[in-house]
Amino acid sequence: IRQIVDRERLSLGRGNEKQKNRKQERFKEKIRTFAKTCLHLMKELKLTTNIQVCAYSELVEEDKILIDKAKAMTEKSYAPYSKFHVGAALLLSNGKIIGGANQENAAFPSSMCAERTAAYYAHSKYPDAKFEKLAIAASTNGKFTDSPISPCGSCRQAILEYEKLGGQALKIYLYGEKEIYVLEKVSDLLPLQFDSF
Repeated sequence: IRQIVDRERLSLGRGNEKQKNRKQERFKEKIRTFAKTCLHLMKELKLTTNIQVCAYSELVEEDKILIDKAKAMTEKSYAPYSKFHVGAALLLSNGKIIGGANQENAAFPSSMCAERTAAYYAHSKYPDAKFEKLAIAASTNGKFTDSPISPCGSCRQAILEYEKLGGQALKIYLYGEKEIYVLEKVSDLLPLQFDSF
C-alpha cells in the first residue's frame, strides 16, 4: 500500500496543472475504492449478553437477603453532590455478606463506588474467601430506582479481577423496583475485558 501511495504521489508532480488535477482526482478515487474493498473484507464480531429478568418474589431466600443488604447499604452512602445513593452486598464463600456504599468527594475522581468499596474491604478482611454473588441497588430522592443500575466501567474491571482471582463465576444481581437483572458472571458486563499484562 505504501509503495502504491508513494508511486502515485511522484506521478502527481508531473504534467501541467490540468493534468495534475485529473491525476489527483484519479488518485483519490483509487484510495476510495481501496478503502471500500478493505471494509468488505472485515469480519463482524457480534457479542451477546444473557440477562435474566425477574421479580423480587421469584428469588430464593438467600438472594433476597443479599438484595435487602444492598438496599440497606444505600442508607450508608455519602452522596451530598449527586444525591444518588448506591449500595452493594457481596456474598463470600465463607458465608459472610460484606456491604459497601458509594462515598463521594468534592474532588469527584477521589470518590469511590459502592461495588469497589465492598470488594476492596471484603478482600482485605477475608483474602482467602471467594466472591460468589454481588447485589447492587440505588436510590435517589428517597426512592429506589425503578430500573436496575449497572456498575461503572471501573467497577466492572475491579470486580472482574476478583472473579478471575477466585477462579469461579461471580453472579450479579442488579436491583430495580420494577425488575431485577441477573447475570451469571462479571464478564457478561464486560465482554472485552482486560485481564492480563
